[in-house]
Amino acid sequence: MKKVGILGSGQLGRMLAQVARQHNIETVVYSPGKNTPAGQVADKEITADYDDLEAIREFARQVDVITYEFENVPLMSAMAAEEIVPVHPNPRILAIARNRIREKSYLQDIGIQVTPFHPVRELSDLEVGLKNLGVPAVLKTAESGYDGKGQVKINDPAEAEAAWQTVGQAPSILEGWVDFDREVSVLGARDQFGGFTSYGPIENDHVNHILDLSYIPAELSDSVAQLAILSVKTVMEKLNLVGLICIEFFVTADGKLIANEIAPRPHNSGHLTIEGHITSQFEQQLRTIIGWPVGDSSPVQPACGMVNLLGDIWPTGPGGNGPDWFEMAQDDGVKLHLYGKSEARPGRKMGHLTRLGADTNTVKKKLLDTRNRIQTDG
Repeated sequence: MKKVGILGSGQLGRMLAQVARQHNIETVVYSPGKNTPAGQVADKEITADYDDLEAIREFARQVDVITYEFENVPLMSAMAAEEIVPVHPNPRILAIARNRIREKSYLQDIGIQVTPFHPVRELSDLEVGLKNLGVPAVLKTAESGYDGKGQVKINDPAEAEAAWQTVGQAPSILEGWVDFDREVSVLGARDQFGGFTSYGPIENDHVNHILDLSYIPAELSDSVAQLAILSVKTVMEKLNLVGLICIEFFVTADGKLIANEIAPRPHNSGHLTIEGHITSQFEQQLRTIIGWPVGDSSPVQPACGMVNLLGDIWPTGPGGNGPDWFEMAQDDGVKLHLYGKSEARPGRKMGHLTRLGADTNTVKKKLLDTRNRIQTDG
């Protein structure tokens, strides 16, 4: 069996390491931190900075293949690792996905519709972009932002300078406002033989820019669903991408599909596949990078869902015991996943719940009811 290296050490790496352990495959985690969520379950945890190229190379010498669990790994680090062992997905997709300007430009170049955008490198670029795209619009840093961080909505051109200061005058992208009806994501897995499978579309509900609830099947026409899956397959084939990718889409009221973001890794919305599908997104990631064919992505039941557990529901006062897990256990169909994070903070993803059922409405209601019951006061 191959030894797998994981660049990054959060909950996505943790769940990959858990699947690897089930298959008796060793994992080595590389992270700037110690006792991380992934490091707690991996066979070995290496602690060093991501930009320490010699440490990256030494890490690569200890494994047979490398993957990553988030796209903000420095490109030079992924390339340094690739000098020694295969890295999946390949660093080319990492270069595209970690920069919103390159991401939107690439998707547009291969014929996939994206939100209207304008690159911003200085204040004058932002002023021109607002004239071209109109308001409202959203200014986002080109790199490093997630869960609503590094972005600001602009409702009036007079707000340009303040918005530019808010993003730290960093290279950014201005995106035109999309009046969408719903948000969906599609996860695709592609193996080293060209085999492809997908999950989705998965429908996603956000609260304060953070994913709150995901469920499948999404309420979409067959034509829109098939176009979303085809878009993911097209990106993977054109990049000869081995591994896992997720593309998030906006769906407008008139049925237009607009690509928003690429993530070349497992995705928060895909956590429902752990119990909801024959082969989870994490097993697909493992299978594809070690040279196995993609697994069966069929659903186990007609509907499944996932709800995030953020640090907001943990008690903040002294002596708090955490959420009331006994209340969660009253519904024996709910499954709990905790990420091993030592400190709960508002907005921080601490775990999630999943549930299967006969239809999405029932699944959604039971998940939200359960989360409401377990919330405790500090």
